Amino acid sequence: MKELIDKLYKQNNLNREELLKLLEGMSKEDVDYLISKAHETRMKHYGNKVYPRGLIEFTNYCKNNCVYCGIRGLNKNADRYRLSLEEILSACEEGNRLGYKTFVLQGGEDTFFTDDKIVEIIKEIKNRFPDTAVTLSIGEKSYESYKRYYDAGADRYLLRHETATKELYEKLHPGMSFENRRRCLRDLKDIGYQVGAGFMVGLPGQSNEDYVNDLLFLKELEPEMVGIGPFIPQKDTPLANESRGTVETTVIMLAIVRLLLPEVLLPATTALGTIDPLGREKGLKAGANVVMPNLSPTEVRKKYALYDGKICTGDEAAECRMCIEGRIKRAGFVLEMSRGDNKLWRRR
Repeated sequence: MKELIDKLYKQNNLNREELLKLLEGMSKEDVDYLISKAHETRMKHYGNKVYPRGLIEFTNYCKNNCVYCGIRGLNKNADRYRLSLEEILSACEEGNRLGYKTFVLQGGEDTFFTDDKIVEIIKEIKNRFPDTAVTLSIGEKSYESYKRYYDAGADRYLLRHETATKELYEKLHPGMSFENRRRCLRDLKDIGYQVGAGFMVGLPGQSNEDYVNDLLFLKELEPEMVGIGPFIPQKDTPLANESRGTVETTVIMLAIVRLLLPEVLLPATTALGTIDPLGREKGLKAGANVVMPNLSPTEVRKKYALYDGKICTGDEAAECRMCIEGRIKRAGFVLEMSRGDNKLWRRR
């Protein structure tokens, strides 16, 4: 296994058979070695810096019915909300005061927020905070919509591919198209965004072959960001009684992605911290270099319930920032309050 890990470290690539062999044959010592090489790669490209993104969850309405998601349209128990433009800008104002240089606008696929409304939000943020990056995470749109957001000033777009296995994707996303998801990611790359893809770990029915599909898809797409987090069941979904993903497998996936895509921006997700008190720290030590503290108004954080047990639902923004900064320092890293763009990306 060490030879395979060394090859991945040196060449930033393995074929399908090699990746499968790695996932199925690693001992505890092999995993430790993999993590050490991922950390070495991260230090080479980004040093010990961790980039924070201020997360604003601005709507929990969604037209889709992804079977794992707590804000799915059919969940009658969800306590729905939408932030106004003024509330979004107030969250940005607080984030700016705390030093954030990236705001992530995340929400369900909410038809209330038309392209005109999204463009207005982007322009207002860019007008008030011109030195910040705006990241959108609002799902599948047309090429024309993505282009409008980009022309209005959006810099990044997060759209997890969720799984690169067609059968699994369609089982998890009723009424949605595997091919359209990929089309969206290609469009975003073509327009010039810093693009974020990614997948969940530990989904019901997910196999090592599925993980290999994900890893090969990411290597082909070459996104600027990759979001990987454990599956955590939510009580009001069809998967409520399923087992959750593990920290161990999630950390392995983070490490392999760091070696496949050395310059990638790689979050240590809130979900990772939800299933393990030191989950985010373990992610950082395996090659992750981004965290996303919550800037959403305190009263709505618990309502954005993608999964159960979500951490950081009650802290004020300032408390959340200080908490994460302390954790990062104790883990041996430093919080870097710049925009933190992918090193290979330049805005067109």
